[in-house]
Amino acid sequence: MVKNLNDNNFNAETSEGLVLVDFWAPWCGPCRMQGPILDELAEEMTDVTIAKVNVDENQAAPALFGVQSIPTLIVKKDGEAVETLIGVHRKEQLIEILNKHK
Repeated sequence: MVKNLNDNNFNAETSEGLVLVDFWAPWCGPCRMQGPILDELAEEMTDVTIAKVNVDENQAAPALFGVQSIPTLIVKKDGEAVETLIGVHRKEQLIEILNKHK
């Protein structure tokens, strides 16, 4: 299941383990394309936390990573950002990237 994060719980929810965070907005067409891919990924990779942050409702978390375009995906390992991806990515690409950081 994809977790919905906000500015208040972002650090606590992304400080441990491997986490893929999707910075998105409801009006963003490419973000809407990425959403179902992340849903599938969350079902298949249960050892990875898949999370989303709505940039319209939360500004502090995106600012931490200098998010300027969406969708932006950040891979965090034990609280540290280890990879930044911009744009829509296929599930296979994301699996490969996440496995690289395990």
